Amino acid sequence: MYVCGITPYDATHLGHAATYITFDLIHRYLLASKVHVSFAENITDIDDPLFERAKRDGVDWQRLATSQINLFTSDMSELRVIPPIAYSGVVESMPMIIEAIEGLIAHGVTYAIDDDIYLDLSKHPTALSNLPCELNEAISIFAERGGDPARSGKRHPLDPLLWKGESPDEPSWQASFGAGRPGWHIECVAIALATLPRARKTSISIQGGGSDLRFPHHYMTGVQASALTGVPFATFYLHCGMIGLDGEKMSKSRGNLVFVSKLLEAGHHPNAIRFALLSRHYRDDLMWNDQLLADSEDFLQRLTNALSRIEVAPTMPVIEMIISALADDLDTPSIVSALSTWVDSTESGGNGGEAGELARALDLYLGLAL
Repeated sequence: MYVCGITPYDATHLGHAATYITFDLIHRYLLASKVHVSFAENITDIDDPLFERAKRDGVDWQRLATSQINLFTSDMSELRVIPPIAYSGVVESMPMIIEAIEGLIAHGVTYAIDDDIYLDLSKHPTALSNLPCELNEAISIFAERGGDPARSGKRHPLDPLLWKGESPDEPSWQASFGAGRPGWHIECVAIALATLPRARKTSISIQGGGSDLRFPHHYMTGVQASALTGVPFATFYLHCGMIGLDGEKMSKSRGNLVFVSKLLEAGHHPNAIRFALLSRHYRDDLMWNDQLLADSEDFLQRLTNALSRIEVAPTMPVIEMIISALADDLDTPSIVSALSTWVDSTESGGNGGEAGELARALDLYLGLAL
């Protein structure tokens, strides 16, 4: 399983948390099912937004990245997200990224514009026929999300950048094809292929991230990886819905991001943040507000009180329901409903259950330590 990680200049907001909690549920379910899981996650510690933020704040970009990576890993620990085998940064992965680009050049599927190197999508038999939307819309989205469709000299507007030639005031690395730094999508290709064992008919089993990564990032990652290996990149692609705030889209440009660290500093328990985020289906967008968090805190207190009783309502049906709901496309709303029914029954004097076994299941499958 490969999950796209953060660009470490503004971490960790609730959109990040929602994504990584979702894939933590998958990770936990597979581990509880005795499935061996190799889980990798990258950190995009070379990127334009990182450089721009560092310049704005008058700090070294590497120092900024390190501080935000430390904050992110601390937040993930607080939220009880099982870590990957490694957080692989782009800087430390540069040799494998350069090797991947060399492989694509050797396959004859690239071309150069000045000192920049692009993937030629026309050399991939299905790249342009399998777009997720109409071409004009794809070009528009590509431009909004880091692409350069209007650049003069490109063979196709959607051809993705593999390597950006050396620029003043930017870090660069030496490669056989010239000094510079990598494009966005090839970073994930190289890290995933280098750190994860191969699946049976694809390179990896699961590629995941937020729904904003569906195109162009995951699409271009898949195209580049298959151009390199000759097989499809991932068996499954999973995408989490977006998190909004009080009726508006949550984004860096709007300045309305809600940060996990700030919620923790304000005294909110990590369990409450985690529960609030997993209460909606992972593919659905969620509008965050203070009441959602307050309701989560209130319910978890009731659940904790119920688990502390000597006599509780039957617990095995609830545990079986948790397992089956997770297996059914992570149907967490049904889990929340089942837990609410169990709490109501316990508060009404229900008996015949064992609180300890339910508490252990909540920890094992949902990451809630109560």
